[in-house]
Amino acid sequence: MHLKIIAVGKLKEKYLTQGVKEYLKRLTPFARVEIIEVGEERLPDRSRPLEEAAAREREGQAIRRQIKPGSFTIALVIEGKQLTSEQFAEMFADLDLRGQNEINFIIGGSTGLADSIINQADFKLSFSKMTFPHQLMRLVLLEQIYRAFKINRGETYHK
Repeated sequence: MHLKIIAVGKLKEKYLTQGVKEYLKRLTPFARVEIIEVGEERLPDRSRPLEEAAAREREGQAIRRQIKPGSFTIALVIEGKQLTSEQFAEMFADLDLRGQNEINFIIGGSTGLADSIINQADFKLSFSKMTFPHQLMRLVLLEQIYRAFKINRGETYHK
């Protein structure tokens, strides 16, 4: 299985970088995981909603260039569907059973994702109704992907 995490912006905090590296290492026996960073549009401190929407759309164009036709795309958005870890694992197993081995996870920037990307996604996933920093979501997502593989293999993993 080939997983692509397409994320807006670069990781800046050392603790996040270390955590991401750790989960990428843990995931090697299960899948090929690739992280693609696209540039985050600069906005003034007091940007207007139209400016933010235009910036999200430019980020969306960069994201779209990274999505391989025929791959399964999951957008991480607050208004998406919330799953338990077991349901998330079931989704992976189902995609694998259907022969879908190219999966994209899309993480937007500080102002979110372009509507065009959200609408194009095959699945909209929410980790919570709370807002999380987009950089932290990379680490949370990788941990849940790792957990899903462990669940599907019947292997123990801390609760």
